[in-house]
Amino acid sequence: MANIQALPGLRYDLGKIGKLSDVVAPPYDVINGDFQDQLYALHPNNVIRLILNRGDELAGDETIYSAAAKELKQWRRDGILKEDYPSAVYVYHQTFRFDGETHTRRGYMSRVLLEPFGEGQIYPHEETHSKAKEDRFRLMSACQANLSPIFGIYPDAANEAQEILEAAIDDATPFQANDHLGVEHKVWLVTDHAAIANAAKVMGEKPIYIADGHHRYETACNIQKAKAEQGVLDANDPANYVLMMNVSMSDPGMIVLPTHRMFRGLPPIESSELIQKLSVGFDCSVVGQGAGLAAKAWQDVELEDLQSTMAFYCHADDAWVMCRMNEKGAQLMNELAPHQSDEWRSLGVAILHNLIMDEILEKPNLPSPLYVHSIEEVVEHIQSGDGAGRDATGQEGSGEPFELCCLVMPASLRHVKAISEAGERMPAKSTYFYPKLLSGLVINPIG
Repeated sequence: MANIQALPGLRYDLGKIGKLSDVVAPPYDVINGDFQDQLYALHPNNVIRLILNRGDELAGDETIYSAAAKELKQWRRDGILKEDYPSAVYVYHQTFRFDGETHTRRGYMSRVLLEPFGEGQIYPHEETHSKAKEDRFRLMSACQANLSPIFGIYPDAANEAQEILEAAIDDATPFQANDHLGVEHKVWLVTDHAAIANAAKVMGEKPIYIADGHHRYETACNIQKAKAEQGVLDANDPANYVLMMNVSMSDPGMIVLPTHRMFRGLPPIESSELIQKLSVGFDCSVVGQGAGLAAKAWQDVELEDLQSTMAFYCHADDAWVMCRMNEKGAQLMNELAPHQSDEWRSLGVAILHNLIMDEILEKPNLPSPLYVHSIEEVVEHIQSGDGAGRDATGQEGSGEPFELCCLVMPASLRHVKAISEAGERMPAKSTYFYPKLLSGLVINPIG
């Protein structure tokens, strides 16, 4: 059962910082080195100094984590950040443009009682990596705060919980920020105890699926466990909870974008060789040449709307290859992953990584690919190559061309629900819920 509570959120005092837009940032894992520097320059109190501290002028045994904690404490002392009283739930709207239309995704931020994955009604849907969890553990332990919300989605056909909270904000004035992509973020405080209790009652019957923030959710569980082992955790400890943005899976603004792959560490491969190798389980054909054909290739993939159809770009001969898995490929996937569910085996990113890259092309240990979401980004990186510097995953660019790129369909909300409830996890970056939640709108103290 989802246990929802209000929280005494830490928020920026606009009288001290000016524009909220100048001090917020997207999640740390989509910020590369150049963007980090831009956010540092934007405002001396930008939340980047907490979520992704550069470690400028570290002294003695200081770390980037202790430096972030030091900033947080100083901002609280100076009144830059103030704690809300009474505690609140925060209705959060994001208004954005997509496919030529304006959309608004509605949700609310609250504390949610932690449940280790597999022991309750909160489910993961993607694999996580130990390095990222260690990084976030050290940061959250030092700061004793959730600096960014987890993104949770839940089934609610009538959007009942959200509507209860929407009614409670009436005509109240929100606080507002615009991000670097032009997305408008509005937040309202709900302090009405009856409204919060009614929404919590509705939510108590529902599962929550982690859409984004798996590493941070698991980190929060690890901090809770560490406190329990030290004997300093009681039932009312805020470390029993995590800051979460909760969005109904039926909300009209729910959009899942694809995450295309630009593969690193591969030798050159021409389209004819790719087709020959994939012929063991795919029907493939060259559809044309040139980076500019990416939009047409993606349009063809989208029109088929099948997880098992994808398009590859081969840099060696500047060619696009359309690939459709056939019955032989489906059988290979069944043999490769006999203990996985049908939903998992039919997932595009699972087919791509587990069958094509690991098994057929025999490249199981490649560096992390560059993940991109728009066709414009695909074309840009085909033309420019793997630019030097750290990308948002922490991978260093090689400066070399991307020898192979893949356009692949995103997992759907149906996949998220079915695979999560089966106790399985999708490959990393199977989904991209757009737009990202901002860090810095509300911070949840846990210590």
